[in-house]
Amino acid sequence: MNLIAKLLPAIALTAGLSAAQAEGDALHGKQLYAVRCAICHSLDYNGVGPTHKNLIGRRAGSVQGYAYSPALKNSDVVWGEANLKQWLSEPEKFIPGQKMFIAIPDARDRADIVAYLLQAGAQQPSKTP
Repeated sequence: MNLIAKLLPAIALTAGLSAAQAEGDALHGKQLYAVRCAICHSLDYNGVGPTHKNLIGRRAGSVQGYAYSPALKNSDVVWGEANLKQWLSEPEKFIPGQKMFIAIPDARDRADIVAYLLQAGAQQPSKTP
């Protein structure tokens, strides 16, 4: 048996674990959000930071009633899984001149927070009376 054939099962297992890790744990993300993010953000209202309600698919810098930095207002970012992870890793590197001063250095924690935001902060359909 050649080396590639011997390594394929291990490579497949590693790839599967990486994919599972990338998805994140929304329940753990909710706990992290409460501790790390809710000091400034809410799913329901603007605070020190803008609301995360309807975050996914929303253009950055576009929530009415929140005073964004010009850098964020003028960006062409539309929030999704990949760019939220980048943002949380190093906000200033992702959009220079923005005003968020907190980063989430651990990739696993970022994935978990993003999984929670994908679940809880997704655009909700408008309610009709």
